[in-house]
Amino acid sequence: MESKPNFQIREDDLSSPTIIALLEEHLAHMKSISPPESVHALDLDGLRSPEVTFWSVWDGTSLLGCGALKELSPDAGEIKSMRTSQEHRGRGVGSHMVRFILAEAQKRGYIRLSLETGPEPEFEPARSLYRRFGFETCGPFADYVDDQHSVFMTKILDPTA
Repeated sequence: MESKPNFQIREDDLSSPTIIALLEEHLAHMKSISPPESVHALDLDGLRSPEVTFWSVWDGTSLLGCGALKELSPDAGEIKSMRTSQEHRGRGVGSHMVRFILAEAQKRGYIRLSLETGPEPEFEPARSLYRRFGFETCGPFADYVDDQHSVFMTKILDPTA
């Protein structure tokens, strides 16, 4: 019987070359799929801003992925920089990170959690993941504008949960 991986999520200061490489891969991939004006992934400076909390996911010494939560207002947040490293896809890393971010959003008292992703086929696994967690398509939020290269999704959180 195969053992379940021991995923560890930790707040990350974005200084490790390993995490920097994963984020550079993430940005490069986003830029290869979407036009420049439609790439909303944050760079390192954006992820280090005070309203963003960034986490990395590890299994021992192996970096599996990452995710971030940006505070939009005292009762709303946005999921940012969700990424699973190529060699660890299909292990449930994304699901683990979404569950963690949802729990953190609940702790912060958010009543809405939103995100932006792409409509292209390459983004279908991400859209499917978010739909499994109850996110629904919505219109632009925060500073976003209508864009044919963006899909906006949101989930209303139960403040009593």
